Amino acid sequence: MSQIVLVTGASSDLGAATVNALAESGHTVYAGLNPADRAEPSDHGPRPIPLDVADQRSVSTAVANILTQSGRIDAVVHTVGPVPRGPLESFTPYQLAQIYDAHVLSTQRINRSVLPQMRERHEGLLIWVVPTNHQAESAPYLALHTEAITMIDHLAATYAQELTEFGIETTIIVPGFLLPQTGPHVHTIHPDDAQTVQAYEDRYPGLIHSVDAKLAEHELTAAEVALAAQAIAAAVNSPKGTRPLRLAPGPVTSPAPRAHREVRPWS
Repeated sequence: MSQIVLVTGASSDLGAATVNALAESGHTVYAGLNPADRAEPSDHGPRPIPLDVADQRSVSTAVANILTQSGRIDAVVHTVGPVPRGPLESFTPYQLAQIYDAHVLSTQRINRSVLPQMRERHEGLLIWVVPTNHQAESAPYLALHTEAITMIDHLAATYAQELTEFGIETTIIVPGFLLPQTGPHVHTIHPDDAQTVQAYEDRYPGLIHSVDAKLAEHELTAAEVALAAQAIAAAVNSPKGTRPLRLAPGPVTSPAPRAHREVRPWS
């Protein structure tokens, strides 16, 4: 059955691949793009829509436009945000707020806009991309990314529990990669406080460069992006009641039907 799907962060490699995989599966896909990333609307294939997840007005307008055009939203795909890299102290409070917003508050804006119509219909699917290696607490200078992804994982699991009685399902895609981008340019957020960064560099010479080298090792290949996108499409394609709570990218097969999902509502 064709679904109406909103994909956030569609300008990233993973987001774009997800949009294409869903469109190829016959779904009506709205590709959420930052207003600065212009794309021509299309009557066939994915439909680009301006969406700044950091702006509630932009989110509300995008969701309202989708509902006007298509009448409903069946599924939302929350993609991965950029990676903060650097000594924790060197990020300003304003940057912390921006990072938390990009990774966590953005998903809440989307959910609060789409869930009312899902609850009313007792139909819907939330898909979250949560890297499996996000709990590497020992990784230097990546604490903010670890904390943000851990929070997203917790939010996704909590939503799964709370939404069960409304007939809304949750699937967490658990790829083995850290970054949402392919290619040689890793999209990282650097600290604004360069003086503090230098103080740490003086104390731990070369550590930043070794962290960057480690991140480079985690660069995605096109094949890895394709597998993750296909896993997301497989979750959307699967009949209600057969979707697992967590799904790792791999050979594209529909999840086996289950008598009970892995989520139970609170009593």
